[in-house]
Amino acid sequence: MAIDILVPDLGESISEATVATWFKQPGEAVAADETLLELETDKATLEVPSPSAGVLTEILVAEGEDVAVGAVLGRIAEGAGAAAAAAARPKPEPEAAATSVAAEEADVGEPEAATEATVGPVPSAPVGLDPAAVPRSGPDGAVTLADLRAFFGQAARDAVERSGPAVRKLIADHGFDPEMISASGKGGRVTKEDVLDILASSEVAATPAVGGPSVEAPPDESRREERVKMSRLRRTIAARLKEAQNTAAILTTFNEADMSAVIDIRKRHRDDFEERYGVRLGFMSFFVKAVVGALKEMPEINAAIDGDHIVYRHYYDIGIAVSTESGLKVPVVRDCDRKSFAELEKDIALLAEKARDGSLSLEEMEGGTFSITNGGVFGSLLSTPILNPPQSAILGLHRIQERPVVIDGHVAVRPMMYLAMSYDHRLIDGRESVTFLVKVKELIENPPHLLLDA
Repeated sequence: MAIDILVPDLGESISEATVATWFKQPGEAVAADETLLELETDKATLEVPSPSAGVLTEILVAEGEDVAVGAVLGRIAEGAGAAAAAAARPKPEPEAAATSVAAEEADVGEPEAATEATVGPVPSAPVGLDPAAVPRSGPDGAVTLADLRAFFGQAARDAVERSGPAVRKLIADHGFDPEMISASGKGGRVTKEDVLDILASSEVAATPAVGGPSVEAPPDESRREERVKMSRLRRTIAARLKEAQNTAAILTTFNEADMSAVIDIRKRHRDDFEERYGVRLGFMSFFVKAVVGALKEMPEINAAIDGDHIVYRHYYDIGIAVSTESGLKVPVVRDCDRKSFAELEKDIALLAEKARDGSLSLEEMEGGTFSITNGGVFGSLLSTPILNPPQSAILGLHRIQERPVVIDGHVAVRPMMYLAMSYDHRLIDGRESVTFLVKVKELIENPPHLLLDA
């Protein structure tokens, strides 16, 4: 019985996804709930599990193609097909194989060895290969060196076929023999980095591919170009940022905060806090608390425009921007007004880890009434953050830098941080934006007020 592999419900307001990676190929057995492929949506990467045990019979949507919710991605032959495929697979005979190979090597004379040397070294086994699949053309079913080379050559070509379209195009454009490339990706796939490593090697670049045209080193490596299709996440980020610029009337107001008191509290309580709660006391929890305190006094900042209405949110879900290899993600910490410093730090650390390893769920990225982004971790001294629609404001944190400041008529050196809040002027006036940022500054410079409100 054939079972369709369908695109699952992708979450609120998401109707389309891109097929990122297939982990199985037609003819391979699969277990129930085993991950078959990954889909990339506007917000996250989702794994699609097998609906049943069986054999993957066909793939209908290739990697890199877009699909709608409910579309058929491929088909599985249920139940008996998997058992038949497993039974048909030859069983490995490691001892016999080792003996045959040893005998083959012992019988090779000098002339034959010289001929074999011209073929090149036997490649290392790619990840995930079944040794039982090695052909045996020698006497009494022995494995010959030619068998090994044919086996690894086919395995290398299979590794390329399992790779993404951008990688295959890069290999084809440069005429590389698949056997030249060592596959380091998941499931024995060739990654872009694998190909670029080969391309960066002048020795390999000058070596003609077996059975193909000669590959010459580029005349000027400094002018080499590479064209790669934008990921769905990057396209969505670009569209949303442009939408924010086109829709909202974005202005930014600036201030600076003396971080001395927060730094002092962290130094005095850092070890005890970590031992007691199992998480580090960072700066972000202080700013989340300060933002919530300021939002309670300035509800317009926590509101959003919906058509010709203003929606005032009386809850405080704060998005924390996290930079990842695939782009900026903004997971949301819920009900920040009800959480302690320890609870906030645990939630922030967990969501940041999930953002970086690609395991964030759609629910963990939806909603949010206000966002915080920290460019200071990359050394930024000052910037103008852009809104995260439909939110009306975002706070940008920056690098802490010792600067001379005047305190009670005297010059002192203090650890200072520039704060920048971008806001939608359609909803928020200058008075509210400036007052809000001043309140955040006051709470950061007087953290006991945050502790009393925790």
